Amino acid sequence: MPARRYGRWAVPTSNTLWRRSGANRFPSKSPRTTFHLSQEHVEALFGPGHQLTRQGDLSQPGQYACQEQLAIVGPKGRIERVRVLGPTRKTTQVEISMTEQFKLGIHPPIRQSGDVQGTPGCTLEGPAGSVKLERGVICAMRHIHMTPAEALRYGVRDKSVVRVRVAGDRELVFGDVLVRVDPTFRLAMHLDTDEGNAANLQTGVQGYLDGIQSQD
Repeated sequence: MPARRYGRWAVPTSNTLWRRSGANRFPSKSPRTTFHLSQEHVEALFGPGHQLTRQGDLSQPGQYACQEQLAIVGPKGRIERVRVLGPTRKTTQVEISMTEQFKLGIHPPIRQSGDVQGTPGCTLEGPAGSVKLERGVICAMRHIHMTPAEALRYGVRDKSVVRVRVAGDRELVFGDVLVRVDPTFRLAMHLDTDEGNAANLQTGVQGYLDGIQSQD
């Protein structure tokens, strides 16, 4: 199918998420490795009663980067100054890239956010203490956020799996891209640093829906 039949949306450069609103595009920075913490673990790492401090908004409404940073420690190494994302969640989750798994010695499965059953753990170190996670480390599945109206326009629905083509001097087609649909979402495709670097993505590059692999 011709890619132009499906339309297009902005995809992130390395460490940069983009969203589309009408004809405008607005960059929103995101660390390559991120934490989503439970309130229990916030207090264990930063002190009793501590509340996360908003630093800047992310592409999705209600999501924000925090001032708080942590270290993630694995069997082979550590990564310092990893920023926490807010708000807090019921379950702590750590998202790393495939490259970072070799530095840490942790080999996580590729999962959609929130699916941490059977995943490996790690140790988190903060200024007030440390937390040893039994599970919760994943490599995030590449995905697209969109509203129901946008899903209707592109002919997809929640949990559809699609292929996305990005043009450029290292043009690539990303398969197995999960579609997530919710009225609160803003249109954005999220890739990690490894994926962005593989395609040599530059600021403002456009992604084209190249085909639908499956529909639940």
